[in-house]
Amino acid sequence: MTNPRLWRNAVPLLAGALLLAGCSEDKPTQAEKAAAAAVRGAPPEAAADEAAKNAPASNVSESSDLIEFTYSYPADAARIPELAKALDSDRAAKRAAVVAAAERDKAAAEKNAYPYRPHSHRQTWQRVTDTPRFLSLSAEIDTYSGGAHGMEVFDTLLWDRNRRKRMNPLDLFESSTAFDAAIRDGFCAGIKRAKAAKGVTADEEPDSPFAKCPPASAQTVWIGSSDGRYLDRLTIAIAPYEVGPYAEGSYRINVPMTGAVARVVKDEFARDVLPVN
Repeated sequence: MTNPRLWRNAVPLLAGALLLAGCSEDKPTQAEKAAAAAVRGAPPEAAADEAAKNAPASNVSESSDLIEFTYSYPADAARIPELAKALDSDRAAKRAAVVAAAERDKAAAEKNAYPYRPHSHRQTWQRVTDTPRFLSLSAEIDTYSGGAHGMEVFDTLLWDRNRRKRMNPLDLFESSTAFDAAIRDGFCAGIKRAKAAKGVTADEEPDSPFAKCPPASAQTVWIGSSDGRYLDRLTIAIAPYEVGPYAEGSYRINVPMTGAVARVVKDEFARDVLPVN
């Protein structure tokens, strides 16, 4: 008997199928472009439609001889008082940490007579999707603390309107282990395709620190929707050094919400998820 939670709507299934089919191609399909529109690195024609939606409602920027600091989040988040308060608190904590570290390093530089390089923290929250129950946001964070180069990292959040609380996308699933097992094949294949697109051959030497495909749950998971109703796609954001040397940069691996992944969603969230096959 067909599980009714796996089949809800023919139209979103078709959209999801197009996304899945595009995953086997080196060049992105139109469906993949649309699915990627909410994250940085999307083609200009796909990202243009999201620009107005992601215009920051809160955008704090500061520049001095000590620090460079920016932090923004979109109107969708600002309209939820509890979430806006949490993001404002996060912004204050991030700024305080940057200032404290910068003051220590500047004092050390002056004491030892070497140049001080201003520290920086630039964080941009963007909407991934907004469904009747969930607001999904992604954050891209660029930091610099005086070393040879800066660092790019990521963050994620999922606001549950029913519970009025912040979640991590992984909270939707039975466990990190179950999520990793269900997504592994598509995720690992996606990394190889992304490396090939950069002209990088995947390093599979046994003694290489990058030989093994890492658990997707150890990266940053962004969860999205192709129809604004159901959660049916994922993007795994991978920071530098995770699957390759710093020079390779970061990766964003789009993975469809397959039936295998949907089956490890907790029962209480099953009605909000739509698999693509």
